[in-house]
Formats: sequence, structure tokens, C-alpha cells
Amino acid sequence: MASIARALLSVSDKSGLADFAANLAGRGIELVSTGGTAAHLRAQGLEVLDVSQLTGFPELLDGRVKTLHPAVHGALLARRDSAEHRTTLAAHGIVPIDLVVVNLYPFAQTIARPGTTVAEAIEQIDIGGPAMLRSAAKNHTWVTVVCNPERYETVLDDLAAHDGETTPALRRLLAAEAFAHTADYDTRIAAYLASAEPE
Repeated sequence: MASIARALLSVSDKSGLADFAANLAGRGIELVSTGGTAAHLRAQGLEVLDVSQLTGFPELLDGRVKTLHPAVHGALLARRDSAEHRTTLAAHGIVPIDLVVVNLYPFAQTIARPGTTVAEAIEQIDIGGPAMLRSAAKNHTWVTVVCNPERYETVLDDLAAHDGETTPALRRLLAAEAFAHTADYDTRIAAYLASAEPE
């Protein structure tokens, strides 16, 4: 089992997010978020820690760089059963992240629109999102990863049934979904770039 004390939420598709986040907050789970997601949650009256407060850096390059930082990926990848990892986190002031809720920039929807330019499509290639999904999924022994809003209720049910913890079976299933999601995303990008006309 894995208890959840801190969650990082950064989504393009915000459907159902506010209710999910409110349920997490009601369990005493600290919410960390980025840009538009943080603003969305605050508009619902939720208290949110900006990811820039973890990293010590503002969002850079028009939001292209937000979460690509050891304070995020160290928090996701650290093995909770490793004394060395725990010592390293403490030495650098990194607090583990136990739940990652990420869905990616809408690349497929963007390229489906008539008249979309290659430059516009490229701006919808998510970098930080897939990196967080992959980090969390790799470390699913301890970290719960959610890339599909349809899984919010499943996670809440698991937390309710297991005293604020998620089960290994659910974490493994969600990790598999995250890797499938990033694989499909990259495949669509590769196919688009291979066939796009030069501008």
C-alpha cells in the first residue's frame, strides 16, 4: 500500500478535476500545481502550492519549462525504501510527491483542426507532462499516476477503502495506462512530423 500526502496536478483536460482535487484536499492531501491548473483550482476555493515554490524557479520560456527540475523528478523517482534516497531528499529539501495527475497538451485535437500550421502543432507537443507520467509510472511501487479523468473516481474509491492508501494492483494498472498514453502520444507526433509539409 502507498499513502498519499502530496499530489501534483497539471492537466490540459480539466473535466472533473475540481471535485477530485477537493476530495484529495478533504483528506489532508497537499495540492501542488502549475499555471492554468493552479488558477482553475484556486477559482474553486482550493489552496494550491505553485510548482515554482518547489523548484525555486518561475515558469520559463512561455511555460515550456515548468516541471523539468530535480525538486519534481527527485520527489517522484525516490525509492521510499532506500535510506540513501531519503537522505538525499532531505539534504536537498525535497518532499516526496505521492500522486501525479497529468494529461497532456491536446496535440491530436490541434492537428485535426483544418488550417493548423506545423508551428502551431509543435507548440502542442508536451514535454514536461510525459516526463512526469513516466517518472511516476516507473516508481509506481510508491507513486500513484493518473492520466485519465475517468480514473478519478477509481482512485477516490481506493483511498476510501484503504484508509487513504492506494493498492499495488491499482498503481500497477495506472502505471501501465500512463506508459500506453505516452507511447500513443509520441506515435501520433512522429506520424505527423513524418508527413507534414515543410513550411
